[in-house]
Amino acid sequence: MNFEINTNSEIPKYQQLVNAINNELANDRLTAGDGLPSVNAVCKQHQLSRDTVFKAYSILKEHGVIESVPNKGYYVANETRKVLLLLDTFKAYKEVLYHAFVNNLPENVITDIQFHHYNIDNFKTIINNSKGKYYKYVVMTFDNKEVVEVLKDMDDSKLLLIDWNVHAKKNNNYVFQDFGKSFYKALKEATLAFKKYKKIVLMYPTFTHHPTETVDYFKTYCKEEGFNFEIITNPKDFNIVKGEAYISVSDRILGVFLEQCRANNFEPGTDVGFLSYNETPMKQFIYKGISVISTDFKQLGAKAAEFVSEDKTIQQYIPTKLILRDSL
Repeated sequence: MNFEINTNSEIPKYQQLVNAINNELANDRLTAGDGLPSVNAVCKQHQLSRDTVFKAYSILKEHGVIESVPNKGYYVANETRKVLLLLDTFKAYKEVLYHAFVNNLPENVITDIQFHHYNIDNFKTIINNSKGKYYKYVVMTFDNKEVVEVLKDMDDSKLLLIDWNVHAKKNNNYVFQDFGKSFYKALKEATLAFKKYKKIVLMYPTFTHHPTETVDYFKTYCKEEGFNFEIITNPKDFNIVKGEAYISVSDRILGVFLEQCRANNFEPGTDVGFLSYNETPMKQFIYKGISVISTDFKQLGAKAAEFVSEDKTIQQYIPTKLILRDSL
């Protein structure tokens, strides 16, 4: 093994050793059955204490990466590879993505899933602590200028950006959805359904992290088609009116909409309309079916798994489509 211990790093020395061995595995410089240097040899070569080296080897053994044979030493147990899947939050449609991702991975790949919750400090900590520990990195970024700095020294061949094209470089691998033109195209396909209503209201609450380009394309669509429209950003201002159709990028608003329909005795799809963003397994069953504009999260997860399984460049957009149900 060829690595150096950084005595000035915030990462503990035992973790640096764990990372170094995982990195050797990720780059095929260590394979199943290979022997590792003895604890004493590592201590002598890198001026480490026995406790430090033994702790690193114990962690690797606990994770199934290495095994020990009495009187013979430590060996690579198998070719298990670990992948980091870093998402923003865990919602119903992210669960679809996650299951499609893990179900399409080879059996020797283990997924660590973490969430940054749109917090740049969380994002920094997760990425910085994970560098060198994983075979590949699948990362959902967000709109913060510091993201670029955090990712700048990562190996492009090991990094896949997913979901939103923000802060991507031309050399990055990516699997994105389109929040602009594809959204506009889906609205065009829903025009006949919208014509039943006197007004279209886009619910774009201040707490959302949904890309703002969706708002721009919504305005363009309504002006081109001659629809009366409104954009509401304060959820407290959301009060449904008979004869209006609503588009929401937040599932919190869907719950409020259905409550107000019940209170006002409005029938979705007849008295009022609703178009939701992002398909979930339950939306086809809620209140006779909720219409959605959504990318295919199952395909997105499968493509991300393909990046992990195959050593090739991937730069792809997953189509966004309209699914019309009774709510519109």
